[in-house]
Amino acid sequence: MADANRTRPGDVARSLVFYLVFYFGTVFYVLGSLAALALGRRAFIAAVDGWSAFHRVCARYLLGIRVVLEGELPTEGVLIALKHESFFEAIDLPHMLHRPAVIAKAELLRIPLWGLVGATYGLVGVERDQGAKALRTMLTTARKLVAEGRVLAIFPEGTRVPHGTRPELQSGFAGLYKLLALPVVPVAVNSGGLYHRRWKRPGTITLRVGETIPKGLPRDEIEARVRVAINVLNP
Repeated sequence: MADANRTRPGDVARSLVFYLVFYFGTVFYVLGSLAALALGRRAFIAAVDGWSAFHRVCARYLLGIRVVLEGELPTEGVLIALKHESFFEAIDLPHMLHRPAVIAKAELLRIPLWGLVGATYGLVGVERDQGAKALRTMLTTARKLVAEGRVLAIFPEGTRVPHGTRPELQSGFAGLYKLLALPVVPVAVNSGGLYHRRWKRPGTITLRVGETIPKGLPRDEIEARVRVAINVLNP
């Protein structure tokens, strides 16, 4: 097992090329997305989706990472809860889903330029330490996006976790589930072993869509069902 996890020279070479190409290209996509606003919202969203697709291409052809989707992802009317093992699934969301609105840490919206692009696209910031007023603002934004036909996505563990671990879900997830009154579609992701490392490795990342969980369940039940479903790819 130790040998299987050992960094190989090819991993280093592929990763360095990936970092150079993807992050240099990201600068142009961010600037291009802002410029696309002048052409209308549709052009802006196409530019952001293009950035996510560019990342998928870089992962496939520079890192040797294939992506397999098992199941069908819905396009609206649900809260999609994803396992979060690396930046891969966060960057991949606009490509993975149809125009997702993503519930994420508010700190991301404070990143220069990128934060503006994220907020305009539909990133819903969560201010974890600012109480009921911040929660109401977030819910208002989320409900508006749902009314526009957007699908909501959330990482219920709250942050990236190592592959093979099964932490408890953040307490805010059950509250959002109750207040938004949406069914939940859990998605298991096993990106951590390949992507959540400085020197990334070739292989296959699987996205496994779980059974839809109805709205209105008690907190203990929704947390338990989501936690089991998003961890089915863990060893």
